[in-house]
Amino acid sequence: MRLLDLCSLIRSKNAGPFVLTFDFMGRDTASYEALRNSGVLTPELFAELYGGDPADVLVVHHDRAEAVKVSMPRPVRQGDLRDSDCYGGQLYAPLVDLEVPVPASEQT
Repeated sequence: MRLLDLCSLIRSKNAGPFVLTFDFMGRDTASYEALRNSGVLTPELFAELYGGDPADVLVVHHDRAEAVKVSMPRPVRQGDLRDSDCYGGQLYAPLVDLEVPVPASEQT
């Protein structure tokens, strides 16, 4: 199952000029629990996709909001000549089709 199938919202944005944040909101309780239990959103994944050290990536599961938030240092400072997305709003794109291993008993 793709990440897009489990989430009603997938977005990225700046959290200041030096930090990116990603939000993943489950479509419903079952979808959120399947995403959380899959363990696919890891610091190692974000470090691999966007560069950096996995130790600097924070992944937080918000059970009450049925959402996952990931924060990490921007690969380059906002507005730098090498900055490919000044607002960070398009950096979520490589994650949309990410395959999430979901057991048949948890599929929605």
